[in-house]
Amino acid sequence: MEKKPKGHVIVLTYPAQGHINPLLQFAKCLVSKGLKATFATTHYTAKFIRADGINVMPISDGYDNGGFKFAPSVEAYLDSFKTLGSRTLTELILNLNHESNSSSPPVNCIVYDSLLPWALDVAKNLGIYSVVLLTNSVSVCSLYWHINSGVLNLPFETEKFPLSLPGLPLLSHDEIPSFLACPTHHSAYLAAILEQFLRLGDNDWVFANSFEDLEIELVKAMEEAWPVQMVGPLLPSAYLDEEHQIGTDKDYGGNLRKPNDDKCLNWLEKQPQKSVIFVSFGSMAEIDEKQIEEVAWGLKMISSNQNFLWILKESEQKKLPIQFLDSIGEKGLILTWCNQLQVLANRAVSCFVTHCGWNSTLEALSLGVPMVAMPQWSDQPMNAKFMEDVWKVGVRVKKDENGIVRREEIGRCIREVMIGGKCEGIRSNASKWRENGKRAVCFGGSSYHNIDKFVAKLMK
Repeated sequence: MEKKPKGHVIVLTYPAQGHINPLLQFAKCLVSKGLKATFATTHYTAKFIRADGINVMPISDGYDNGGFKFAPSVEAYLDSFKTLGSRTLTELILNLNHESNSSSPPVNCIVYDSLLPWALDVAKNLGIYSVVLLTNSVSVCSLYWHINSGVLNLPFETEKFPLSLPGLPLLSHDEIPSFLACPTHHSAYLAAILEQFLRLGDNDWVFANSFEDLEIELVKAMEEAWPVQMVGPLLPSAYLDEEHQIGTDKDYGGNLRKPNDDKCLNWLEKQPQKSVIFVSFGSMAEIDEKQIEEVAWGLKMISSNQNFLWILKESEQKKLPIQFLDSIGEKGLILTWCNQLQVLANRAVSCFVTHCGWNSTLEALSLGVPMVAMPQWSDQPMNAKFMEDVWKVGVRVKKDENGIVRREEIGRCIREVMIGGKCEGIRSNASKWRENGKRAVCFGGSSYHNIDKFVAKLMK
């Protein structure tokens, strides 16, 4: 006889691919442990999400027919989402509680994306538990914490660099998040982030999509100062926890862009083992034409027995040189989107040229794939710093005086990871972190233990 759920959690996400993935995976994890989970997202993104056992319900951001792209500015979008999201999320919870029964208990908790700090007020007003899920590394998050605690002040002064902070390596100006390096350029996002860290202690739990071994120095340095608990890596269980899989859990369950999975996997199956360079700069970064041209010719320069798979938005494919497209033949495949986890797990993939978004970094670490980092914005420069200097699983490219990564540099870094002098050490470290990630989420691991304690509390 199927067990009746004893607790009901609303999981609320910011409507971007890199935020949907970990929040949706956390919802699936809670359902697998006996809770009921309702996934709340905007009207526009709700139609793209399908996950077994998860009830997807829409709330309003004020742009129900098309989402963020129809907002006049980031500020306008975040203000609208706060106003209408707070009201419609409250209405959703009240309606669910009115309809609650033995198979659908009343909502007793909100787990919310750290970019949506207003959800804390909704939880407080309704008298239910509030949980914030940090979607960046805890090392990145510690910088925002230090700003709110007065240890750091904005704007950062040049003479303050390199930054020396507890649990972190020395950081230069170009290694900190762009929201802090250039605060006036990202003021709306920065304001939401800083608001969350100002009120971090008001939550009943603070979770992070990371695992203790990965950021152990920061954990040790900050354990008395802030209440963060690790619950990651939040990846579909087929890639990490083979013994306790959530069904056939090989995909997050939400794609805002249609993946070309059949074409992608069929092409990969024809390639020799460890011969493919996988290139993707995520769903949000806009790469300019000159940089795309340099990446293209850098990939063309690599040796004849190394092929590439490049994920490039349709708008950016138009920036590719015609001569390049005419010359690649069977050497490369260019697609608009794919199931990134399936690609990283494929035997043909040898290295990952990545923007170092936190999800992509965790995925590559968890699957043991060496990286070449080309960070673009947000937390990516700091993730790239850790990837090369702390975890030692790849190398970072260097920009020229005009801020462009040249083809020769791209080729050099790919060769360094695939066949260079650091190759053996990089691959050994990548394998080590893969095993560490598995241990964190498997039975008895640190992340498994933290989630279990949370679930037990909600089911009382």
